[in-house]
Formats: sequence, structure tokens, C-alpha cells
Amino acid sequence: MVYHSSFVDLEAVSKACGCPLLPLKSHIKGPAPVSDPDKIDIVDEAITFFRANVFFKNFDIKSPSDKLLIYLTFYINVALKRLEGCRTLAVGTKAIISLGLEKVPVPGEPGFPFPGLFALPQSQDEADLFRNYLKQIREETSGRLLSCAYRPNGTPNKWWLAFAKRKFMNIVVL
Repeated sequence: MVYHSSFVDLEAVSKACGCPLLPLKSHIKGPAPVSDPDKIDIVDEAITFFRANVFFKNFDIKSPSDKLLIYLTFYINVALKRLEGCRTLAVGTKAIISLGLEKVPVPGEPGFPFPGLFALPQSQDEADLFRNYLKQIREETSGRLLSCAYRPNGTPNKWWLAFAKRKFMNIVVL
């Protein structure tokens, strides 16, 4: 059974491209509202559920937050692929930073991994808002993922990096 997001009450949450712009526990600048540091956010859920959800070929969407969970699960898979050959935390950090500097595509642009999952942006402002949100959430996920993928002494955690070989929803990660 796929793990779904617990963020289902989304009445007060703004959206872009049909995706809720959920609050984050983040120090990174961006359009995401700031979350209470004591509460779980969508990045925590994505990292917690990743090792179970990555095995699924289909993902049954029960709420708009599940779309974001799917995107983050795919992104974690991409990040782990980049970290796969990195033998130290310092090298892994450089790989993640270079991943963060890449252009973030939005729905309707080439390179967006899930055509049809998110609505196309209705304006350039909505596209920019969604791109900035995805950039912020990717950076936050990357930072938290490093603490999972590497042990405190800076060596790789094989129990995390082994999941780089998995293909989430049969999508090939380059």
C-alpha cells in the first residue's frame, strides 16, 4: 500500500499549477510559507516514506498533496542517483549543490518529469511562482537528504544509497 500525504485540509493553502504550496520548515528564501518547526512538513513526509513508496509503479492520488509527494519522491530518487558515486559527505554536498543549480522545469516545459500530473500554468507569474516553489522545496529536500545519505562521520549510508538503483513509477533517471 502506498503511503499518502497527511496534508489533506488545504482550504487556506494557495496553489500553483494545481499543486498546494505547503508550508516548509526552511531557512531557504522562496514563496513557501514558514511552517512550525515542531510539526512535520511535506519534505519530512517525502523522506520518511521514500524507501517504501519508491517500490511502487502506480501511485493512487487521494489529495493534491500527493502530487507534491510524488514529485519529491522522484526528486529524492534523482538526488540519490547523483550521490551514488560520492564517497564522502563533502563530495556529496558538491553534487547536490550542482543539482540545485540546474534549471527547474514546470509543467508544459521539456524535462518536466510528470506531464499531466500538474495543471499547465495559466500565466507567466504562476509559472514563476511554481518554479520558485519547486526550487525552494528541492533545495530543502537536498539538505535534509544529505543527513540521511551520509553518517555523522561523513561516510555513505548504504541503507539509503542502495535505493538509488530503484526506478520510481518506472521513470528512468538520467
